Amino acid sequence: MQWIPAILILPYVFLLLIIFRSLLQIKTFKTSTEPLTFISVVVACHNEQKNLPVLLNSIASQNYPKDLFEVIIVDDNSSDKTMEIAAEFIGMDNILAISNKGKGKKQALRTGITASKGKLIITTDADCTMEKNWIGTIAAYYEITKADMIICPVRIASVTGFFGRFQELEFLSLQGITAGSAYSGKATMCNGANLAFTREVYLNHSDNLHDEINTGDDIFLLHSLKKVNGSKIFWLESSDALVTTESSSTFRSFLKQRRRWISKGKVYRDQYTIILGIVTFAAIFLQLSYFIAGLIYPVLTGVFLSILILKSVPDFLILQNTSGRYNKRYLMRWFLPAQLIYPFYILSVVLYSLTLRDK
Repeated sequence: MQWIPAILILPYVFLLLIIFRSLLQIKTFKTSTEPLTFISVVVACHNEQKNLPVLLNSIASQNYPKDLFEVIIVDDNSSDKTMEIAAEFIGMDNILAISNKGKGKKQALRTGITASKGKLIITTDADCTMEKNWIGTIAAYYEITKADMIICPVRIASVTGFFGRFQELEFLSLQGITAGSAYSGKATMCNGANLAFTREVYLNHSDNLHDEINTGDDIFLLHSLKKVNGSKIFWLESSDALVTTESSSTFRSFLKQRRRWISKGKVYRDQYTIILGIVTFAAIFLQLSYFIAGLIYPVLTGVFLSILILKSVPDFLILQNTSGRYNKRYLMRWFLPAQLIYPFYILSVVLYSLTLRDK
């Protein structure tokens, strides 16, 4: 009887193995064509005077005709010199600095995209950097696929120590699930730090972004688009399309970010995302529960180890694949410690979400 609850781990194993199978089918995108699509790169910024110059220099170095793209920086009520830095940047002539017509990132993006001229919109964040073929690769992929939305790869900057490695492993896991689910036609996640979509798609779905929640500009757009029969939502596998974003510098900022992610879940309506979330939480809860129970009743230690092994198999396969695609296979040495700590980390995020408030 003591083994019966362990069966609840099987849906998690099943779903993640399906995602892993999709990852094995992903091919790297390569093209020799010269795209001609006019692109609008839209960045919402709040107090980003430190990061913005690095981003702008990265975009200014793009190998894409300057007359075929524009950069729109939307200042979201900053109290520093974000607006001045954007307006006075001399590395590009095709840059427009405007002020948010409302408040918050969603309204800032809405302001920028409404003012844009591009057929295809690419969003990124002020703390990101990218390679010189970033715009060209995304544009070429769009011209070949005519996608409504293109989910592009993101990695976080490397940080030394276990905390930094743990962040990277978790982020790689999320990227693996993002890529695998999108490739299988069941996209469940995306990242606004590197996301492309047509201007028409955004304008048609911008009223479905749940403005009452101050996060989720990316995933709510994805979920709204998924409801449209025949919508083309694709994953772009290419190192040229990759952006690098900053990692959380402190554990508190890390928890705050994850709390924002969790806050979106209460209004999710996408069935696949909800199911994946439920089976993931069940797997984590089982692992944590049987770990604690095993400390009290040693006879249950075997059940805990069985649950740990079953959960670790698809987790390892996805991370092994994704870390290889991102040239970060060396992180796998941290897999087992991270796997043991992960349930306690999730518990910390949940408790933080329930008991604390931002200042």
